[in-house]
Amino acid sequence: MLKPHFLTLVTALTFTLGIAPAQANLAPEPIHTQTMLDVVTSLQQGHYNRIDIDDQLSEAVLDQYLATLDPERSHFLASDIQQFEQWRHLLDDQILQGETEAAFEIFNRYQERRLQRLNYMISTLEDESNTWDFNRDDVLEGDRSEAEWIKTDAELQQLWRKQLKSSLLSLKLADKTTEEAQEVLLRRYQNQKQRTDQAKSDDVFESFVNALTHEFDPHTQYFSPQGSENFQINMSLSLEGIGAVLQSENDQTKVVRLVPAGPADKTGQLKPADIIVGVGQGEDGAIEDVVGMRLDDVVSKIRGPKGTLVRLEVIPADAVDRQARKVIRIERNKVKLEEQAARKRVLELNRDGKEFKLGVIEIPTFYIDFEALQKGDPDYKSTTRDVEKLIHELREEKIDGLIVDLRNNGGGSLREANELVGLFIQRGPTVQIRDASGRVDILGDFDPKVAWDGPMAVIVNRLSASASEIFAGAIQDYNRGILIGNRTFGKGTVQTLQPIEHGQVKLTHAKFYRISGDSTQHRGVEPDIHLPSLYTVEDIGESALDKALPWDQVRPVRHGRFPSLSPFMQQLLERHQARTEADPDFIFMRKQVEHLEKQKKITHITLNQDTLQQERETNENWLLSVENERRAGLGLPPVKTLAEVDDTLPKDEQGRPINPESEAILAESGEVLLDLIDLTLSHTAALPDHISNRKAME
Repeated sequence: MLKPHFLTLVTALTFTLGIAPAQANLAPEPIHTQTMLDVVTSLQQGHYNRIDIDDQLSEAVLDQYLATLDPERSHFLASDIQQFEQWRHLLDDQILQGETEAAFEIFNRYQERRLQRLNYMISTLEDESNTWDFNRDDVLEGDRSEAEWIKTDAELQQLWRKQLKSSLLSLKLADKTTEEAQEVLLRRYQNQKQRTDQAKSDDVFESFVNALTHEFDPHTQYFSPQGSENFQINMSLSLEGIGAVLQSENDQTKVVRLVPAGPADKTGQLKPADIIVGVGQGEDGAIEDVVGMRLDDVVSKIRGPKGTLVRLEVIPADAVDRQARKVIRIERNKVKLEEQAARKRVLELNRDGKEFKLGVIEIPTFYIDFEALQKGDPDYKSTTRDVEKLIHELREEKIDGLIVDLRNNGGGSLREANELVGLFIQRGPTVQIRDASGRVDILGDFDPKVAWDGPMAVIVNRLSASASEIFAGAIQDYNRGILIGNRTFGKGTVQTLQPIEHGQVKLTHAKFYRISGDSTQHRGVEPDIHLPSLYTVEDIGESALDKALPWDQVRPVRHGRFPSLSPFMQQLLERHQARTEADPDFIFMRKQVEHLEKQKKITHITLNQDTLQQERETNENWLLSVENERRAGLGLPPVKTLAEVDDTLPKDEQGRPINPESEAILAESGEVLLDLIDLTLSHTAALPDHISNRKAME
């Protein structure tokens, strides 16, 4: 039974009276003045985006800083915001002078409000006389980022109670009793209060400076000395531990990306944009709630010795039920770089009674062993070298076409993206890079050697980024192959780490452009044939990031082209649509996308337990129903629970579960490539000999 104690009662009383608990206010340190000036110099001299530090920027920095501190508008009162308005057009002057007093005053008020909220939550949970009515038809606003600021303490307290009730319900639906749920939340808020009390001046300074850097673009960031250390820890976690890059977002830990062939990737269960809400050690260790925990603390719990087990409780990014949780078991290990290498397979398809072989080369990342290269090792590993070897092996197997699979490839070596294009064209430019001064450099392939001159397709998705987009864009600009999948991520900027006396700045200093002159930034690369995807441009990708640099163009580069695919596109689309209209996997995917879009339009969270339980059961029954519809269409036996689906998935040679939707997309991509082969051969056969025998490059 939860017991109230004297301190909690005093805290509750002080809140009721509107009195903030005593706490030491944080203040700028002498080093912060020079550091701010160093950051401003870096931004003005080295950032790609030229922005004046003026009243307009001052307004944006104030709004961004408030959004960083209080994204759900559940701490500050309208009266606080009104008081902060005195700095709306003064922050630019303070920034240019290296002053941060206003930032600290705002932060100290936030700390005051945050402690009030945490004390309220703790006192409510410890109060034995408090009761919860889970049968009332209350609702909680799901997204308050654009809501009006609350005017009174009473209204703020009402919001906090609803948030607390929603958290309790989420835990109750995760099979906890009311008392167990209260214990979990009590520990959560007590830990958050302890961490709030441990805030340092550097934390405040870093937060405010990043409100400034964010206005230049979302990839530019200042790291304090401690922040730099945490950044390196998180990067090393990507190569040791579970192979994931994490970030903190609204008191939660979000998965940014997975390292190909890393322990997390091999599970096939953890995905980018998943939210980690709990971490457990070993097979039986209690799962510790990590909501509201500092990112470095979460990372330290996930890290551990090679061979040990960690369990992550996550909210899946693609879950139609945002209250749903699942636990993922991951054995910690060091990422084996050789497992990130390109790999091949042969896809066999039957078309009109004839067997076709299509080579498939999956490229998880663009890699190169720079150390071996610099040492003069003639056998150094690289993406291009490995792919060339795989193409040679596939040619010996008499393949009819080639598919390059770049799904989930987050990029890597620019050099390798450039050289990989060269395996498919004789020579020519591949990418343009414009720096902050406006100078444009052009990279290209000058080796006439071609590894594959036959029909090809490239598969991309929303998680194909950076170097992947450069390769895919060049293949499309040359008309060298057909692009299939989804719009790519849109990461068309280049960052560099710049040390300063007190920390370091990650700075965007250049931008990528295709040889057509179009930027890959923001818009990404549009495929020729679109396929269903649960990742939407509103939720994932560069266009989902606030203040992302815009799409624009530079002068196109003169380059050769293969014969245009345009004459065949309408027929390719019609054949694709006719084929997938009745395909059980594609019917399933389209229904999932449609259902998820409907769920996103629901803006309120019910606080009635029966209603919430019914919503969850309805969602689970719907998913089970469409899954069994798919299985019936494929001639597979039905399942009684969704858990059975994961248990019955086959695994690849690296032990990763084979995702049926992923395989369906690969198979359909093969069919599209066969359509292209069929149409182009028919077209060529109908041409006079002197035209059909000309070189591919015009």
